[in-house]
Amino acid sequence: MITVLVGLGSALVYGAADFFGGLAARRMSTIFATAVAALAGLGAAAVIGLPLVGGAWSTEAVLLGMLSGVLGAIALALLYACLAIGPMSILSPLTAVVSAIVPLTVGLVGGDRLGLLGYIALSLALVAVVLVGFTPSGNGELVRGAVRPSLRGVLMAIGSGAAIGAFLVVIDQTPDDSGIVPLVLNRATSSTILFAAVAILVLTASRRGTGRVLNATRAGVLLAVTCGVLDALANAGLLLGVRLGELSVIAVLTALYPAGTIILAAVVLKERIAVLQYVGLALAILAGAMLALG
Repeated sequence: MITVLVGLGSALVYGAADFFGGLAARRMSTIFATAVAALAGLGAAAVIGLPLVGGAWSTEAVLLGMLSGVLGAIALALLYACLAIGPMSILSPLTAVVSAIVPLTVGLVGGDRLGLLGYIALSLALVAVVLVGFTPSGNGELVRGAVRPSLRGVLMAIGSGAAIGAFLVVIDQTPDDSGIVPLVLNRATSSTILFAAVAILVLTASRRGTGRVLNATRAGVLLAVTCGVLDALANAGLLLGVRLGELSVIAVLTALYPAGTIILAAVVLKERIAVLQYVGLALAILAGAMLALG
């Protein structure tokens, strides 16, 4: 029961973080928005998380944390870029489906075992993720009022999902006694990579005389910081979840994060939520309840 609640809670927080990250990427350079978010996450993890939770510093924890940071930087850069293109309500769930398949497969092959109810719940959860984002009508076209995603957006979403899935697998391998140490290394590595990329872009633009490439605004920076703090909180929940329960279960529950993105997009941006998306959200709740009982 605790594992399910942690997984669902982390998913909703991830969804909120992605929403703010997508908005930040619309107001400033995507790579800069991602870098600011990573730095904010590092601050939250190091200043708040580490003193409260702590953890043993070991070579394994440091290396795995750094590897997860590399994967996280790739995943977030692609994710926020595709969310900036939009529509959020389609590309976010596509990323989620791909991100669930990798760790789900690894977990089941690695020995995760569930009862019949658990397998049914996981299947329902995957269907829920698809329904939440993809809403075809009877003639095979998207529902009226929905926006078709571009090929570029779809490819970035798939790439982001694959990187997120690999990130989940790596995090699951971190030592149980490492506490939040891997998360601190994750954020530190991501920040270093992303700000190095920003510096290269700025230097290149300066040499070519193409002007500013950051296009940073105060609102964009605040949105990115909010995203980073929420993402760090969700990552902490993920760490707890994989240490309490099965990777396959946490992977699928975490993949339900588009629910948070879609709800906020509907409320703030007035993006339409179709009937099948509501069905998907209902199935997600049902799957969570079944996993809790199983």
